[in-house]
Amino acid sequence: MVLVGEVKSRFESNQGFRIKGKIIERKVDVGSLVKKGQVLVRLDAADTNLSAAAATADVRAAEASNALAKAEVERQRQLVDKKFISQSALDKSEAELKTADARVSQAKAQAAVSGNQSRYTALMADRDGVVTQIRAEPGQVVDTGEIIAQIVDTKQIEVLVAVPESRMAGLKVGDTATVKLWADREKTYTGKVREIAPEATSATRAFDVRVALKDADEAVKLGMTAGVRFAQIEEDEIIIPTSALTQIYGKNSVWVIDKNGFANPREVTAGQYTENGVMITSGLQAGEMVTIAGVHTLLKGQKVQPKFEAAQ
Repeated sequence: MVLVGEVKSRFESNQGFRIKGKIIERKVDVGSLVKKGQVLVRLDAADTNLSAAAATADVRAAEASNALAKAEVERQRQLVDKKFISQSALDKSEAELKTADARVSQAKAQAAVSGNQSRYTALMADRDGVVTQIRAEPGQVVDTGEIIAQIVDTKQIEVLVAVPESRMAGLKVGDTATVKLWADREKTYTGKVREIAPEATSATRAFDVRVALKDADEAVKLGMTAGVRFAQIEEDEIIIPTSALTQIYGKNSVWVIDKNGFANPREVTAGQYTENGVMITSGLQAGEMVTIAGVHTLLKGQKVQPKFEAAQ
């Protein structure tokens, strides 16, 4: 059975700034190939640079106060040795020195934060890949964490396919699969199941399965439609002409002719429709005979004279 999927990348990174600000430059376009660390977009760094300068000045002021406190402690210790002042006066000076040390550490930490924010004004690619989305232009004011660009890794390509629950038995991570693009059905690619969703989607009741392509080439483009065939869940496919499938009391049914030539209705489960007919996933066994014409005129237990039609 061939399942239809979409070609995707394993890694799709949404890039955004860690600070808010006004964009002054965009250096890439959709479709641009980028390298890790390459600048994509820049923010106006005037305010962050001023904050960094102020933080650096605070560090210098704290270090000056700390140096003064150290000198004062040294003088107090000499005076205590000569019995000119009390021990309590020295203890007070030493406490002030500890406070000055703490202020230096605090100022340096704040300066490091301000310095980081200055560097955060440049949005850089976090991986090699291609830019698939750009959501910002120069002059636009963006917020922290807002998605600015999307980068897709083109080296790790896979196919996302929805597998019906009836086909999940026996399928596991590491299983092999064959993949064909709808754009070129002559060429076959080799795939391996990389990931299986732990639960079915509520809309389709199917499980999302990601099949990594081992031998993807330039012909494999993101977003293409691909057919996936899993070797581990291959089985005899029962495909009947669409004219053989009918509705009896609102349920999919076929008329099965037994070896004595009597026709009786049987409820079946219809699967995918193909060019050759409709696939029956349950209710029929290989080798059974079904009616493909006049299904609306038959009665239960009616004797019929089969006229065989060559299988396609």
